[in-house]
Amino acid sequence: MYRLIACDLDETLLDKSRHVSKRTQETIKMAEAQGLIFAPATGRGFYSIKQTLEELEAVNKSNHYMIGFNGGVVVENHGPTIIKDFPMPFEILSRLFEFGCNYQVAIHLYTFEQTYVYHSNPEEDAYLTTIPHEKRFDDDIHFLKDHVCYKALFQNLDRSYLEQLEQEMPKELHDVLEISYSSNRYIEFNPKGVNKGAALRTLADHLSIPMNETIAIGDNINDLAMIREAELGIAVANAVPTIKEAAQHTTVADHEQSAVAEVIETFIL
Repeated sequence: MYRLIACDLDETLLDKSRHVSKRTQETIKMAEAQGLIFAPATGRGFYSIKQTLEELEAVNKSNHYMIGFNGGVVVENHGPTIIKDFPMPFEILSRLFEFGCNYQVAIHLYTFEQTYVYHSNPEEDAYLTTIPHEKRFDDDIHFLKDHVCYKALFQNLDRSYLEQLEQEMPKELHDVLEISYSSNRYIEFNPKGVNKGAALRTLADHLSIPMNETIAIGDNINDLAMIREAELGIAVANAVPTIKEAAQHTTVADHEQSAVAEVIETFIL
C-alpha cells in the first residue's frame, strides 16, 4: 500500500495555465480520505505555490506537506512550519551569481519568503506572470548575506547554452553544487546532496512511512533523484527521456490530461 506521494508541479501536476484539473483535485481528495499524504515537490518556494495549495485545499493545514526549492526545505503547511532545511551558504551563492553574470541568463535567487530575479528578459517576465517574485535592476546581492538562501537558477530558452555554461563552470564551484534542469529553460543549483529524493526520504522519516510505501511523480531532470528514491517512480507522458528511463511506470496521459489523476486511480484507488 502506498501512503505518500511526492509530486512535481510544473509540467506534471499543473496544466499549461498552472492549474490542477478538477478531476485531479477530486482524485487527490478521495485518496487523502483513505489516508494518503500528497506532497507537492517543486523547485519553487512555499509562497509561490499558494494557488496550487488553495486548489488542493491544503493551505495552512496540519498533516499537509510540501517539498520546496528542489529539496531545500521540507515544510508542513500549517504555519508554515519548516521541518528540515538545507540552506545554500552565501559564499557559494555569491560565487555562483558572479559566474552567471558573465552569461546571457536571467538569475533567480531564493529565500523562503521571496524570489529575486536579476537580468530578466521579456520571455522570462511573461513566464513569471503568475509566480510571485521581486525583479531587481542592479547586481547587488549583499543584502542576502543576512537572509537564509536555498537555491539559485539560471534561465535561457536554449538548453544547449545552459549545458555549455555548466561545462564552463569552474570545477571548485561545480563540485559543491547539486545541478539539475527543469522546464527546458532552467539550470538549477542547490548545495551538493540536496535534491527532491533526499527530501522525500526526510519527509517519509518524519511521517514514519517506510520508503517502500512511497511514490514519486515527475517530468524533468530535477525530479530524477526522487524518481529513483521512491519505491515507485512514475514519469508523466510528457517527461523527458531520462525520467522515462529511470521510472518504473509512464502514464498514458500528459500533464494537460490529468496524468496525476491517472496515477492515483491506478495505484491508490
